[in-house]
Amino acid sequence: MAAIISCHRYSSSSQLTSNQKFVSHILPSKCSRRQFYHNATTQQFKPLCSSRKSTPFVPVDEQRDRSSSIKKTAISIALAVGLVTGFPDLGYLGQANAAAIAPALPDVSVLISGPPIKDPGALLRYALPIDNKAIREVQKPLEDITDSLKIAGVKALDSVERNIRQASRALKQGRTLIVGGLAKSKVDDGVELLNKLELGLDEFQKIVEDRKRDAVAPKQKELLSYVGGVEEDMVDGFPYEVPEEYRNMPLLKGRATVDMKVKVKDNPSINECVFRIVLDGYNAPVTAGNFVDLVERHFYDGMEIQRADGFVVQTGDPEGPAEGFIDPSTEKTRTIPLEIMADGEKAPFYGETLEDLGLYKAQTRLPFNAFGTMAMAREEFDNNSASSQVFWLLKESELTPSNANILDGRYSVFGYVTQNEDFLADLKVGDVIESVQVVAGLDNLVNPSYKIAG
Repeated sequence: MAAIISCHRYSSSSQLTSNQKFVSHILPSKCSRRQFYHNATTQQFKPLCSSRKSTPFVPVDEQRDRSSSIKKTAISIALAVGLVTGFPDLGYLGQANAAAIAPALPDVSVLISGPPIKDPGALLRYALPIDNKAIREVQKPLEDITDSLKIAGVKALDSVERNIRQASRALKQGRTLIVGGLAKSKVDDGVELLNKLELGLDEFQKIVEDRKRDAVAPKQKELLSYVGGVEEDMVDGFPYEVPEEYRNMPLLKGRATVDMKVKVKDNPSINECVFRIVLDGYNAPVTAGNFVDLVERHFYDGMEIQRADGFVVQTGDPEGPAEGFIDPSTEKTRTIPLEIMADGEKAPFYGETLEDLGLYKAQTRLPFNAFGTMAMAREEFDNNSASSQVFWLLKESELTPSNANILDGRYSVFGYVTQNEDFLADLKVGDVIESVQVVAGLDNLVNPSYKIAG
């Protein structure tokens, strides 16, 4: 039986065969199964993924100093140039590349308003269609604990204690407003979560008083899960109507959680890994619904990873000449439109990028901030050509800053990997997706085509 590995970093070297091609690290698009790419670099490991055996590891910080500083500098410069002058030439542009970058974005500096939120859980909480200041005032200091923990040693606990007291005070003062913001059908569940949150804050205070630094991060995660649950209980139904031309497609009217189990080949450090992914149908109902429908068809089960180049991990190109899902009822490739939700909008935009719409300063509700951001690949010059090919972003957001990069507003983001996302960097072409299963939220899928015979 494979042993469970701990949260250590292991090193692995990139390999390049004669069949592999250098591909631009900029834009993911539909890829052919005939093309291969070099492996991703290694990132920090997390639990829940198994190893064949216990092996020594090389500190990744040393590896980064030696092998990745040049790469990061080059990509960073290329991205900066791309924002000002258009598409940076980073090498061979093959079938797997997406659209060239349009002309320079005006007032680019205005788009960078501060440090981007990188945590997938926080991104999902802020993406909910709610407006309740009281619960946000509880959420913020709990999230700030992450920054407090950057202080060395037990000194961090003094800052953590201030965060906890601020959250406790906000909960006590704002509880009435929080309960008043719950959807009528979800009040009981929301109140139960608030009670757990209140008790948990008391327990958190005791952890800090006992100077148990190692217990802080797990407790923070637990309490933020309660906060997220309360916020989801504030959403009353689905907040808008999907356009009529897409209304009969599979739609995810809410959120769903899936587990993707991947068998890793030829890696002495990892045997298999389960990635937990939260799909956001509030902001991308067509895109997320399409994916859940394909999951229920077991479309991705047994499929290989088809691109892994250190920028993205990509899969979804089926066997045969088709580059997407062939709907048995029509015998044609099922495609979905580009779907982008911008802050301040009540519904997503369809079929056009934010740049096409002239919304250069618009902020996307689901940005490419987090390691493991999940989005749809599409053809080079067709915004509405996505079908089944998906990708996960690996680059750090310092190199692709929120809403000032070449991905936000151009590709349909519909979820984030929330557990074991760092393991994505160790996947390579040929690793096998053993299964993808919906573990929560399937009842939010409407018009499921997988239930139709044939």
